[in-house]
Formats: sequence, C-alpha cells, structure tokens
Amino acid sequence: MKLSTKGRYGLKAMLDLAVHSVDGQVSLNSIAERQGLSENYLEQLFASLKKAKLIKSVRGPQGGYMLADSPENISVGDILRALEGSLAPTDCVSEDQGAGSCSNSGRCVTRSVWERIRDGINNVIDNITLQELIDDYLRNNNSRIIDNT
Repeated sequence: MKLSTKGRYGLKAMLDLAVHSVDGQVSLNSIAERQGLSENYLEQLFASLKKAKLIKSVRGPQGGYMLADSPENISVGDILRALEGSLAPTDCVSEDQGAGSCSNSGRCVTRSVWERIRDGINNVIDNITLQELIDDYLRNNNSRIIDNT
C-alpha cells in the first residue's frame, strides 16, 4: 500500500493545524508556508476534511481553519480515509466496495490475506490519534531546543 500526496500532505497539514490552532484559527497560507505546500492544493484537501467534519472554517479577515473536535477524538485513520478513501490493499476487500465487487470472492484463496492486511492497517491507523502526533511533535521540538542551548 502506498499513500498518495493527498494522504501524506493532508496528515502533515492536519498536524500543523492542530499544533498551531491553540491560539485560534489558522490560515491556509500559514500552513502552506510552514509545510512548503501549495495553498491551492491545501484548499482541495481541506474541502475533503471539512466534508468529513474533521475541520471547521471561519470566514472573515481573522478567519481560517480549526479542528472540529479535540485531537484525542481524531485518528490518523479518520484523516487518511477522508482524503484517500478505503486503505484496503485490493478492491475486493475495500470498505467502499464490499465483497460484491468480485465474482470470485466466495472461492478466492488469497482473500483472507487481503482482509488481514486491511484489518492490520485499519487497526494501526485507527489507534493513533492526532493528540499523539502533537505530543510527539512537541517532544521532538523541545529536545531540539534543549540540545541547541
């Protein structure tokens, strides 16, 4: 399984938003600058994240984006699925498609392998919260600050 730039950049942007939204809304421009990403591309990603109700937007001169829920309640799985869709290794075991998408599903000898891979991926990404990523980020940045003094 390989994530597209949607998933990779979207997760980075959500972490950036979470870290920097403690003082209020965060502009796409500021996220784009910090992460070295295109603001136009971020707009597309944030439209999907907003549709999935993971973020909220605030209009106006002091507007921007904020998390729709606390970081403890948003998983990496929530973010990646909002941007990538199902992360199943094959269409026949995708949560989006279901078993009906393959006429051979009843006698497929490798189906159980694909299901176990899908379930393993889902288990990992659903058990990592945005708060854990924030904690890791803060721990890593604090150690750099301490090391540089």
